[in-house]
Amino acid sequence: MTNKVAMKTLVERMDLKNLTPDVDLADKCVMIPDINRPALPLTGFFENFDHRRVQIIGYAEYSYLQTLSEEQRSKIYDKYLSFDLPCMIFCRALKPDVMLVEKAEKANIPLFSTEMHTSEFTAEIIRWLNVALAPCISIHGVLVEVYGVGVLIMGESGIGKSEAALELIKRGHRLVSDDVVEIRKVSDETLVGSAPDITRHFIELRGIGIVDVKALFGVQSVRETQNIDLVITLEDWNREKEYDRMGLEEQHTEFLGNKVVCHQLPIRPGRNLAVIVETAAINHRQKKMGYNAAQELYKRVQRNLTKK
Repeated sequence: MTNKVAMKTLVERMDLKNLTPDVDLADKCVMIPDINRPALPLTGFFENFDHRRVQIIGYAEYSYLQTLSEEQRSKIYDKYLSFDLPCMIFCRALKPDVMLVEKAEKANIPLFSTEMHTSEFTAEIIRWLNVALAPCISIHGVLVEVYGVGVLIMGESGIGKSEAALELIKRGHRLVSDDVVEIRKVSDETLVGSAPDITRHFIELRGIGIVDVKALFGVQSVRETQNIDLVITLEDWNREKEYDRMGLEEQHTEFLGNKVVCHQLPIRPGRNLAVIVETAAINHRQKKMGYNAAQELYKRVQRNLTKK
């Protein structure tokens, strides 16, 4: 199913001023994260014109239109607006001429205005649309930010994911989502996790019920979104199973085609999950900075054997 962003959501998020209030935005949406600055189309060249993109009018396009005669502008507007454009956005608080407004309303194409500079606005809208329109899946788990590392805690229902997250929150870390995590593939390297609107900032604790983390621990205890850097899978301790005790080779799990480092953490009475998760997050940061404790120990052992 193709992702889409409602036009009203785009207007609110980007703080746009509606220049065509008579155009109904209810059925309008954006389905492509890219934008288009219609320099060539405004000169009459429509070859390879992607009309499905948000159309950005900057100072260069605006200045060119001012050099055209009324008849020339009328012809260009008619051709340009004959395409099913999602919307046109004028940057730097530029105002379209009356002719364009009238023709846009007749074609049922909304016009908006922003005070932001063209390059600044273009970067912001592309960044936001890339997240909003990214491929998305929902999984069962808990996402927390620990020392700046996005840790996705997974495991069977009732194994202790929410309890571990609550302890981490009490230790100063932040909750992103409990129970259901929405994962978006922003790029081939980046996965962003968030909570569904209906469950945002809530944690379910068996025997107690629903807890509002933001209300209990303050706004510093929650986050809206977080990159997923590390996955920790909780499982019941199995005496027959061999668990990794060195960590020389990293294991990975895959979401939407992106691989994320994954650790399997066996659960048994007496293990402090919050401390273990904190340590895993710090160790992950160390590895990203070029230091691997397991490899360092392995080198020491090899040097010691060489000496003997």
